[in-house]
Amino acid sequence: MSARKQVAGRQKYSRERKALVVHRDMHALMNYQTQLSAAGLVPIIARDLGTALAAMTQHFFEMAIISAQINEGGDGWALGGVFRMVFPRAYVAVITPATTVETLQMAINSGVTQVYEANKAPNEVVDAIFQELTPAHGLLQ
Repeated sequence: MSARKQVAGRQKYSRERKALVVHRDMHALMNYQTQLSAAGLVPIIARDLGTALAAMTQHFFEMAIISAQINEGGDGWALGGVFRMVFPRAYVAVITPATTVETLQMAINSGVTQVYEANKAPNEVVDAIFQELTPAHGLLQ
């Protein structure tokens, strides 16, 4: 939903800031949804790759939080890479079971912004994301 603002005699449109959350655990999805809503974003949630890809064709996102394992091990990295290609200025976080050298290599190769361990609570992840944001991500207002 867009809102119009009058700026210097011209109409300026603002839109809802949206975040895509992809995780196969419904409890984690609900927690991320709560935290992102409290932060002023509209969370769009998905439990599988097909739903996540469909959401990417229907919405403009400023952020994504993606589990490294959605249907099978490592498929979240591919989704993170596609998300980065479609939304190059967006903040892309991937949730992993552990941070290893291989995990960091996957993060670099996929172009994700940051990696968070799965043992971190959703509120800690969202708080950490907002501490790292820059104006380039489009989420600071």
